[in-house]
Amino acid sequence: MDANTRGESIHIPVILTDSGIQDMVYNDFYIGEGADVEIVAGCGIHNDGCDTSQHDGIHTFHIGKNASITYTEKHYGEGTGSGGRILNPTTIIHMEDGAFAKMDMSQIKGVDSTFRKTEANLNAGAKLVINEKLMTHGTQTAHSDVTVNLNGEDSVVQIVSRSVGKDSSVQVFHPIAVGNNRSRAHIQCDSIIMGQAKISSIPEIAANHVDAEIVHEAAIGKINSDQLIKLQTFGLSSEDAEKVIVDGFLK
Repeated sequence: MDANTRGESIHIPVILTDSGIQDMVYNDFYIGEGADVEIVAGCGIHNDGCDTSQHDGIHTFHIGKNASITYTEKHYGEGTGSGGRILNPTTIIHMEDGAFAKMDMSQIKGVDSTFRKTEANLNAGAKLVINEKLMTHGTQTAHSDVTVNLNGEDSVVQIVSRSVGKDSSVQVFHPIAVGNNRSRAHIQCDSIIMGQAKISSIPEIAANHVDAEIVHEAAIGKINSDQLIKLQTFGLSSEDAEKVIVDGFLK
């Protein structure tokens, strides 16, 4: 995509409908200097069989000087079979001077296991925004590793993670921000825990420059009982009230 590419969008969906598929896809995106584009990706797995279906997507972004990109990625799983539904996305981001990227990545239902890896390298004046939304239920597991290297002067990253863990599911969020120059990073992790779920937020922040400013905030807690009671006074059942709160939290 060259500098004349502005306001364009690309859609790259993946759908697995057979049991036992092992799928791996590599996508390399080159966004030229000054370009402004949107890329929408996602994978849905429908597994009615007894064998595991798995999709691993490796996406690499080369974002040119002063270029801008909005990337949306959604994952979903369903099916009546006993076979697993596994999604393991890898996202690698290289940002030149003044580049901007917004990454919205969500996984809301039906994925039994996921291991997400995100790595970004920012040059001078580059800004990266990552919004991650996740819901797990049953015995599902989800692990997300995010590493951002702020290499250039005045580079900025903002990472916001919102998740809901239900039943006996397990979540681990491991963000790493490394300030190698005058830079700013803000990481915010908020989670709602329900049932017998387990949620861990394991931040690493490192400053290798005197003018690097890096902040991490994390909160894990159950649904506020006052919110549930208030919604139930409007005629909602306990289950419906929980759904309203969870949907609003992940919106």
